[in-house]
Amino acid sequence: MSADQVYAGVGLIVVLAVGSQLLASRLRVPALLVLLPAGFTAGALTDNVDPQRLLGNSFSPLVSLAVAVILYDAGLGLDLRRLKGHNRRVVIRLLWLGTLLTMVSAALFAVPVLDMSAQAAVMLATILVVSGPTVVGPLLAFVRPTERLRRILVWEGSLIDPVGGILGALVFHGVLAGSRPGFGTGFGHFLASAALGLGAGAVGAGVLWLVLRRVRLSEELATSVQLAAVIGVAAACDALRDDTGLISAVVMGMALANLPGLELPTRRPFFETLVSLIIGLLFVSISATVTPESLRHVVLPSLALTALLVLVTRPLIAHLAAAGTDVPVRERWFIGWMAPRGIVAAATASTFSAELAAHHIAGAGRILPATFVVIVATVTLYGLTAFPVARRLGVLRPARSRPLLVGGAPWAVDLARALSAAGLDVLMWAGADEERARIEAAGLELAPGELMASAEGFGAVLEGITDVLLLTGEDDFNALASLTLRESVEGAVHRLAPSAASEGVVAPYAGGEPLFDAGLTRPEIVRRYEAGARVVTRAADGLPAAGEHVLFVVRPEGRLVPVTDGVRPEPVPGDTLVLLTEA
Repeated sequence: MSADQVYAGVGLIVVLAVGSQLLASRLRVPALLVLLPAGFTAGALTDNVDPQRLLGNSFSPLVSLAVAVILYDAGLGLDLRRLKGHNRRVVIRLLWLGTLLTMVSAALFAVPVLDMSAQAAVMLATILVVSGPTVVGPLLAFVRPTERLRRILVWEGSLIDPVGGILGALVFHGVLAGSRPGFGTGFGHFLASAALGLGAGAVGAGVLWLVLRRVRLSEELATSVQLAAVIGVAAACDALRDDTGLISAVVMGMALANLPGLELPTRRPFFETLVSLIIGLLFVSISATVTPESLRHVVLPSLALTALLVLVTRPLIAHLAAAGTDVPVRERWFIGWMAPRGIVAAATASTFSAELAAHHIAGAGRILPATFVVIVATVTLYGLTAFPVARRLGVLRPARSRPLLVGGAPWAVDLARALSAAGLDVLMWAGADEERARIEAAGLELAPGELMASAEGFGAVLEGITDVLLLTGEDDFNALASLTLRESVEGAVHRLAPSAASEGVVAPYAGGEPLFDAGLTRPEIVRRYEAGARVVTRAADGLPAAGEHVLFVVRPEGRLVPVTDGVRPEPVPGDTLVLLTEA
């Protein structure tokens, strides 16, 4: 290709990747619904976006390294200490039952229907095991099912990516081992590949853990060190044995997520942007390699496979996983209607199918187009039907707000009591032992875990939270936390206004509209409360009395509307006012 063609191809891939994600975010649909058609259409209309022509033999290794970064990031979310409570049994069953039943049903179906060898069918079935939070998360954010459903499905999606990545790499090497002459030699190659990936991942995780814990690094450098480590280890493993780097990457992520003494989530801000960009680039590039000719004899059989997975296998998995638990039947049916395939399925199919085809595994050339059809079909089906199904089953989350109040000062606890009395499900968090004891003594729910760590990962603190109210006595903390938490909650994040004469490092300059009327700064509220002011609630049956300040309006459906300097909600009959009264 000429230099002009390379410029045009690379530029178009990047623009399509980011533009598709931007369009999807505006349409509030999963990005895959836009990325896959965009890449496929571009690949059919022009040769410039064909990664095989742009990168040649480098395409497959680069895809493998990109997937290694994605799997490492997925492994970082695999903190097993957070998987607890009454949902643990369901999630664990979804993982092992889902893996087993999906592999068996898809493999048995693919052999006769897709005209594959048993080896290629098992590889395809293993690839289709994974779902992933990059697909499930946006769907759940749009549908807004009950908190329990959201928690179960997010945990399943977060855990199945690394589990499926490890299983896919192991099955891949097992298939290659089985194609070599001599069972003993093939099995030895399989064990050697697995041992190399697991061992290198463990060593890489240990070295990275020591560096991140013992060496004082900036946030940016800590992220760069992680990226270099995972790519370096994965590349070294792949150089020694093909695709063992995927195993090492997942092992590194899982090990670092569970090793003690390392607050890793606060060191991952860049990874979210990087992984999002990689996902877009991979989907556009991989879908561009799927030609109309390759789909000609695969579409109908793949749609039949999709129907089997969606209508039979997944509902059976969901009901078996929830058997003997207190999960209601309606929620079991919704779990059975939520299993879209995502980026790891596409990337691993692209990586493994080419290698297996090169080793003359019968039917391996159909793995990628079949996976492409299943991804498009499942994402489209669930994307269009998840909300009406949830509404029909009655498993949508109520519109009632669930605020998180951060801070345990006496007036903040008083405010939490008032919001609770107004019918809201209030959650509080505080760092100081004295404040936490005050919250518990008031009979209010105290959030577990670390607030800032949960903002970066999949912790329990922010699950289901619709509003965050930062009410601590540290203006700089309130300002910094508001910047960090804005992307981690569904609704708004508000903080108290600092004093007009504040000399804080961040608070006077951080953006965002602070809570309450002008003049009701944090020091002023504390002063008034100590002078006898209290937080009370009453029906919106008239104008506030002299000396009363409206802090919040709670709508009849339970929606919390805060008062700010620029927004003053108009109370209507049926509303509840939350007021600060004078002494």
